[in-house]
Amino acid sequence: MKIFEELQRRGLLAQLTSEDEIRDLVNEGKATFYIGFDPTADSLHVGHFMALCLMKRLQEAGNKPIALVGGGTGMIGDPSGRTDLRSMMTVETIDHNCECFKQQMSRFIDFSEGKALMVNNAEWLRDLNYIEFLRDIGTHFSVNRMLTAECYKNRMEKGLSFLEFNYMIMQAYDFYCLYQKYGCNMQFGGDDQWSNMLAGTELIRRKLGKDAHAMTITLLLNSEGKKMGKTAKGAVWLDPAKTSPFEFYQYWRNVGDGDVLKCLRMLTFLPVEEIDEMDKWEGSKLNEAKEILAKELTTLVHGEEEAKKAEAGAKALFAGAGNLDEVPSVSLSDEDFKDGMIDILSVLMKANLVPTRNEGRRAVEQGGVLFGEEKVTDWKKTFAKEEFGTEGVLVRRGKKNFKKIVVG
Repeated sequence: MKIFEELQRRGLLAQLTSEDEIRDLVNEGKATFYIGFDPTADSLHVGHFMALCLMKRLQEAGNKPIALVGGGTGMIGDPSGRTDLRSMMTVETIDHNCECFKQQMSRFIDFSEGKALMVNNAEWLRDLNYIEFLRDIGTHFSVNRMLTAECYKNRMEKGLSFLEFNYMIMQAYDFYCLYQKYGCNMQFGGDDQWSNMLAGTELIRRKLGKDAHAMTITLLLNSEGKKMGKTAKGAVWLDPAKTSPFEFYQYWRNVGDGDVLKCLRMLTFLPVEEIDEMDKWEGSKLNEAKEILAKELTTLVHGEEEAKKAEAGAKALFAGAGNLDEVPSVSLSDEDFKDGMIDILSVLMKANLVPTRNEGRRAVEQGGVLFGEEKVTDWKKTFAKEEFGTEGVLVRRGKKNFKKIVVG
């Protein structure tokens, strides 16, 4: 199966501007394509991870990826999918985040010997001459047409700043610069980026003539990634210092029954035929599919050794096998105890299992807190140091949130 057809079978492709030409370029390994990453944090998260998987697939098929980090656009902020103005970041923060991205991307993309590029759009955006830019680029954009884009329509009622209004032009200019400087002939992005991406394709043709071959694809991946990249407790990060390999494993182990096969198709590198066979799986077999998903993705992000440790920790936790060495832990110090005792709400707070004592109290009253195998029903319950033992105690809030608590 060729790569374009594989992407289709995996459910990744949504809209394309020139399907036949795109298919030929991709299948022949002649696409130089880019995906943009705005550096809004110092770590990539699951939403980015989906894009990185796509870049890896296409590179392995002979195509050349360009990872574009938004050192320029990050100073504005993408209004797509937002209801408020993004917090402004300093140049120093943006540059630091860009550098962190490169280290994480290298786990997915081979940047050696010109096989891929990492480019920062600060290169052409930060030093723009405003008047020249308006005369050269701004004349190709219709305000009336821009206002029909979904990314702007959704913001008009609550207010859209002129700063954010420029984002579409900036993103379009990115594609134009990449086309000119690096021969980039294709761009990928989620469905929320479609208007911006079309603007880039159109800008190239307006500036360089209708024969200029620049193509646009939208995918399910970014929109799906944004849904998957957030949990009730925040983003699922690729940086192990923010989301441990065990927590990353557990996130995927706990995906919904209706999402597991979709995730296997879109994110793993297992053969499509093997995943199709799993369509018949039900009941406990679906749990096996989730374990396969979690193991594959943790291996991809954190390496095989960390994936094995995470798997062992999960089995110890839920199947009563192995030990709890790989379960995330929190240490209590002598200062955490008052007269040698600590109350359950303080334990929950120290373990980051609840954000406030009030929420901890509700969790206890609802019967959702366990100290070891003991269900805690009194929110005033206290524990002595000795009750944590030498190996620590597993404290749970609900079925999916837990920490091993150790003393010392």
